[in-house]
Amino acid sequence: MAAAVEVEHLTHRFGDRVAVDDLSLTVASGEIFALLGPNGSGKTTMFRVLSTLLEPSGGRVRIFGADTASEAEAVRRSFGVVFQRPSVDPKLTVLENLRHHGRLYRVSGAELSSRCDEMLGRVGLTDRAGDSVETLSGGLQRRVELAKALLHRPRLLLLDEPSTGLDPGARREFNRHLADLRERDGVTILLTTHYMEEAERCDRVGIMDSGKLVRVDTPAALKASVGGDVVVVQALDLSDLGNRIRDRFGVEAAPVDGALRIERERGHELVQQLVDAFPDDVQSVTFGKPTLEDAFIHITGRRLWEGGEEEAA
Repeated sequence: MAAAVEVEHLTHRFGDRVAVDDLSLTVASGEIFALLGPNGSGKTTMFRVLSTLLEPSGGRVRIFGADTASEAEAVRRSFGVVFQRPSVDPKLTVLENLRHHGRLYRVSGAELSSRCDEMLGRVGLTDRAGDSVETLSGGLQRRVELAKALLHRPRLLLLDEPSTGLDPGARREFNRHLADLRERDGVTILLTTHYMEEAERCDRVGIMDSGKLVRVDTPAALKASVGGDVVVVQALDLSDLGNRIRDRFGVEAAPVDGALRIERERGHELVQQLVDAFPDDVQSVTFGKPTLEDAFIHITGRRLWEGGEEEAA
């Protein structure tokens, strides 16, 4: 498929700190792609570069073949943006927000009215068009953001942590709208997230860690890379028990988030063996099939939410 986004050796620094480190990436047209990573991983800096808010220190970015540095105006016409922080005016009505945004893209008159009606119907807000945005729930406000971003009919939708602040039900509803948008209009969607369930719904996921893009694959392939069941052991002395597990069973038990984590085929068999071998040391032990979070731990060596501070503006 044709490329919607092409990133070549992108680097960005804030002073002496490298926020994005020699990152290359291609997103196909019509794809839903997630950049998954903790705060400080570089994904927000990456988003700012893609949305032309930040000029990179090095490298090149093209969106539908147009360079974000030399052809910024053409690039901006081709995408819509939903930022992590709200960009709607809470004092205006839903319809007033959409009409104001449309005029910024030189849409007016009957065409603007038609598009506003279309977008309100698309996100299920026709009956709330006259309501002030500040009276809406967080989930409905997010729908207004989405309608606004789509008003000028972009080919690419950029979303920075779109589910932040939403309850699980509103998050699922918002993601359903994204899936419908891709299926109905073929819009390419690139989002940043730290929610595993949001990344699970994407075609491919790019895992970012310390400014680097460390792995790109489908959610299923990322989970398969773990190579077995995941056994988690709770104990008082992790270091001592980890050494004894390695000596007794020949498996590595890595300390992660206050527990020992073991990757092994037929993990259910190991559970009983651990309890029988170390009855006084094991406080609890569980096992399960690999999740996307397990894949993140396998690839980076730590949990997603153990990241550092959010990258600087």
